[in-house]
Amino acid sequence: MQEQKSVYNKEELLSNAVELLKKLIEIPSFSKDEYNTSVEIENFFKKHQIPAKRFKNNIWAVNKNFDVFKPSILLNTHHDTVKPNKAYTLDPFVPLEKEGKLFGLGSNDAGASLVCMTQVFLNFYDKEDLKYNLIIALTAEEEISGFDGIEALFPQLPNITLAIVGEPTQMNLAIAEKGLLVIDGEMKGTPSHAAHPNSDNSIVKCMEDLQHILNFRFPKISDYLGEVKVTLSGIHAGVQHNVVPESCSFTLDVRVTDEYSNQEVFEIIQSQMKSVLTARSFRLNSSKIEMNHPFVQAGLEIGRTTYGSPTSSDQAIIPCTSVKLGPGDSTRSHTADEFIYIEEIAEGIEIYIRILEKIL
Repeated sequence: MQEQKSVYNKEELLSNAVELLKKLIEIPSFSKDEYNTSVEIENFFKKHQIPAKRFKNNIWAVNKNFDVFKPSILLNTHHDTVKPNKAYTLDPFVPLEKEGKLFGLGSNDAGASLVCMTQVFLNFYDKEDLKYNLIIALTAEEEISGFDGIEALFPQLPNITLAIVGEPTQMNLAIAEKGLLVIDGEMKGTPSHAAHPNSDNSIVKCMEDLQHILNFRFPKISDYLGEVKVTLSGIHAGVQHNVVPESCSFTLDVRVTDEYSNQEVFEIIQSQMKSVLTARSFRLNSSKIEMNHPFVQAGLEIGRTTYGSPTSSDQAIIPCTSVKLGPGDSTRSHTADEFIYIEEIAEGIEIYIRILEKIL
């Protein structure tokens, strides 16, 4: 592939990115309450004389020489955050730069990806004769898999061939991602006084049912993501020590691989259990991009690695080929005193550009 070289000032792009990230950290942007950060993002595009469009709290723009007859590549990440946990020792809304790190809520997940993508978009914005259009969409409600984020915006975007989803991956390519299936279950039994024999104890029956499914192994194993993972994440039964309850309820967190659809996994689990099960949703599916895809090959050519991601993102609801790639470390997401290394932001901008130069 012939690289299209571009001239850009690395220091200027990094300075712009850090400045924007500090502004975003200062603005609370919990899921469903992202209006103020969306305005800040709009102001960024206005400052650089780029026409941006709004849909709810989602902001998006296309490159200057957009051509309806060309396929498009989407840069997408989110500007909502989770709420800070109680273990914070720093003010989560005060950006603090110290020892090469920038601290603040959302700095790692996914503010660093967002500011890197804005700089990458600036870098390619006015270039001519690109093979693909470049679109950027900075969206809402990712942390809650909400309906008013990328899922609502996507039908309004031009035809997308590839979506690059910005999440902390240490700038390695997550070429597959597990889907998420949340299942609520209930085991019925016979209520009784705890002092009397009861062979139909809902809790005991539920424990047996759960033990079976937690030991169950799905026959198909993904080359990228391994096995389907079933985790018991909640259980509730009983209100009084001397009363055997009529039912025991529980929740299963199921991480689905590319070998199965969510519906298939649900049906298999139901066939293995006696409890009555209800899936909260089937919409958060697993995703995968082929190793021979030009974007993946471009990443490998510059020394990046590939892996399968166990965590979910907006990839689950993006209905086209996608890959997850961004600065930062996923293990820092949602932690107290969240931070990003300034060097990681610089690396993120450089690697995004180097890969895109090879295919644009």
